[in-house]
Amino acid sequence: MVSWQQWQESWDRQQEWYLPDREERFRTMLDGVEALTGTEPRVLDLACGTGSISARLLRRFPGATSTGVDLDPALLTIARGSFQGDDRVTFITADLRDERWTEKLPYETYDAVLTSTALHWLGTDELRALYARLADVLRTGGVFVNADHMPNPDAPRINAAEHAFTRARQERAKAAGAVDWPQWWTDLAADPQLRDVVAQRFAIFGNPAEAEGDHDDAGAHPIDWHIRTLKEVGFAEATTAWASLTDAAVLALR
Repeated sequence: MVSWQQWQESWDRQQEWYLPDREERFRTMLDGVEALTGTEPRVLDLACGTGSISARLLRRFPGATSTGVDLDPALLTIARGSFQGDDRVTFITADLRDERWTEKLPYETYDAVLTSTALHWLGTDELRALYARLADVLRTGGVFVNADHMPNPDAPRINAAEHAFTRARQERAKAAGAVDWPQWWTDLAADPQLRDVVAQRFAIFGNPAEAEGDHDDAGAHPIDWHIRTLKEVGFAEATTAWASLTDAAVLALR
């Protein structure tokens, strides 16, 4: 039987197959938290998955507290198992598209809201509505960081070149034994302790091994859309905290 920590680590490796600069994003995210809220923040880990952000948050800031929110029962099971006995962390099952999801949170306000590689799955109106709710969840002076896929539609040749480069790198890594998203879920479904929650997950989101094609730029907005929208819904300031050719971390101050 694979341990919770082993599944947590395998999730990180699988994500790094797609995002080799993932740790750099997290470091920049936490730099922003420290600079703007200090070293004992109350953090909302949005679309938390297995708790990767919370793990790095608490490693860097032992006095922090974290609330992880996700809808995926399998990833939340791994998260809860990984953090079992740590009273600094709470995990909540919620659908971010539900306008009342914030009522499930244990605190009325947070110092920071952090999320990575998740919100591009929401529709444009859903994401705008979520940003508005986050403006209400954050205290005045609180910080929000969204690290995600944010390609520039005005740079099609750059995007195409980056896509081809990334594909070639991924294929080399896969040939060397790296596990991609569909294979990771296939492996998870084979674990007896997780088989039932994986089936629940597939009922909600579908089986990644049966999906056709990849997500590519579907649903992703450019950096300037995020900055403009965050200001429109109530954030005082917003800026680019980190960027690669097609991905970025946008930081907004309440």
